[in-house]
Amino acid sequence: MDTQQLIQQTVTDNPVVLYMKGSAQFPQCGFSSRAVQLLKACGVNKFVTVDVLADPLVRQGIKEYSNWPTIPQLYVKGEFVGGSDIMAEMFDNGELQTLLKEFAA
Repeated sequence: MDTQQLIQQTVTDNPVVLYMKGSAQFPQCGFSSRAVQLLKACGVNKFVTVDVLADPLVRQGIKEYSNWPTIPQLYVKGEFVGGSDIMAEMFDNGELQTLLKEFAA
């Protein structure tokens, strides 16, 4: 399976996926930490994280997959949502909570 197929499978098999630097428990950058905090603020405690620092092919591949240059990247039901700035904007206007309410604990 090539990198693009792996990414496709990951985002379609899991309802909420965050490609990030580090893990939810130990984010390795401020933007990734912020993205995790926003998900948790929406009540989402079960989500898949993929550490792009662990695999350079995935780190580059996710940027190509989404045509988005930065990490973190949030996917919900296979659809690219955005990075931490977009997530914060959506949170501030209530869109993120609405998008994620079915996954809230």
